[in-house]
Amino acid sequence: MSGDRSVIEVTGPSPYPVVVGRDVLAEVPTMLPDATRAAVVHTPPLAGYAQQVADRLQAAGITPTLLPVPDAEAGKTVQVAAGCWDALGAAGFTRNDAVVGVGGGAATDLAGFVAAAWLRGVRWVAVPTSLLGMVDAAVGGKTGVNTAAGKNLVGAFHPPAGVVADLTTLASLPVADLRAGLAEVVKCGFIADPVIVARIEADPAAALDPRGVVLPELVERAIRVKAEVVSVDLRESGLREVLNYGHTLGHAIEQSEGYRIRHGEAVAVGMVYAAALARLAGRLDAATADRHRTVLAALDLPTRWRAEAWPTLRAAMRVDKKARGHTLRLVVLDGLARPTVLAGPDEELLSAAYREVAG
Repeated sequence: MSGDRSVIEVTGPSPYPVVVGRDVLAEVPTMLPDATRAAVVHTPPLAGYAQQVADRLQAAGITPTLLPVPDAEAGKTVQVAAGCWDALGAAGFTRNDAVVGVGGGAATDLAGFVAAAWLRGVRWVAVPTSLLGMVDAAVGGKTGVNTAAGKNLVGAFHPPAGVVADLTTLASLPVADLRAGLAEVVKCGFIADPVIVARIEADPAAALDPRGVVLPELVERAIRVKAEVVSVDLRESGLREVLNYGHTLGHAIEQSEGYRIRHGEAVAVGMVYAAALARLAGRLDAATADRHRTVLAALDLPTRWRAEAWPTLRAAMRVDKKARGHTLRLVVLDGLARPTVLAGPDEELLSAAYREVAG
């Protein structure tokens, strides 16, 4: 990162900028030229920060409407989205107006989905306040909500007009949330940018310091990985699948736990599982597979899960978004930064890989 901010361009059919830096909220209204009104969707703990965003909009001549929603995954439901649409209707929002999502990944997922469906699509801006939101949920144009059938199974591809990642918000995050967000950063390292893995291995404590210089570099590197992938493949028709590394088992764990576990914690276990699967399939060397466990453990992230949970997790994996018909597809590695897809693995191979993470 040069200076106090950097701009990462997401290209493709719906290009937009991702501004990363400290104290960059002034960028939000610049991403909504000619907007008359903006609904600021936010969670209750972020009411004060959402008001700062609203003040920036007001100063730019955009009338804000604050829309509080339940925190975390409790806010990612069709019922909550419907309440937001009712509010937009009551305020008379038109296609010239916009939505701004302020909060973690769940809040920006919801805000983007509300914008995607209102009048069949209005502009929206993501203002992620969590590490997970910055490096994963807010970038890429995926929006959606959860249902009883699984996580993120209802949604739309609706790229934002821009993303503003204000690094100052990371200083107020609980360390457990920083760790969970770093799981997605580690993922980007294993699938595309080995420097990320090396930086964390060299000094895990520095990677967890929101006031230091290492974490901002990791954030920018992870965002660049995702931006490069989604610029080529917005709708997950091929390359974008690699961003789901660790997510097949990870999403199953989240669902089985009623979303009471942090996303990054579940994905950490999922990556160890994917590495074990690739090694047992003869596609990944043992050293790189073992490296997953050591780097995640250095961040105090979980690398094991309950042995008795396997039947429930295997059932949940059958409705994974990457599945084609009855064929399960998992992202694995052929080597460091060499992701690929393993389609239709044998059931015994799946079980054997899980035995390596069971504990």
